[in-house]
Amino acid sequence: MPELEINIGGRTFEVACQEGEEHYLQSAAEMLNVEAQSLISQTGRIPEARMLLMSGLMLADRTAGVEDRLKVMDDEAEALRAEIDRLKTALKRSEIRSQELAKAAENPMPEGLMDKLAAMTERAEALAEEVEAKTKAG
Repeated sequence: MPELEINIGGRTFEVACQEGEEHYLQSAAEMLNVEAQSLISQTGRIPEARMLLMSGLMLADRTAGVEDRLKVMDDEAEALRAEIDRLKTALKRSEIRSQELAKAAENPMPEGLMDKLAAMTERAEALAEEVEAKTKAG
């Protein structure tokens, strides 16, 4: 198990970590050191235990804020994914409708249908006039 020397708030500590995790430990120690240096610059020299506690709490507070922002972003991302799904569905429906309209345009009315409809209309009007005439006469 590797042992590393880390520096936090001007103090050196020896810590052990799992093989291959040295980089992560160095990175975490640097984050803690940044908080400790900020604390020391504000208050001066403080006892080691208090410096570590306060630095850890400050780092935990910052982490909690990041987690809160991440949750908000996750919620926004989920809402955007839902909107994308809704728009994809609407687009598919629109494409299907466009295809149906294109098919309908390709299949015009059969030849002579308009003439037959006109003849039926004339016959219906003639029947209506005949019924109206009989109604007035009777």
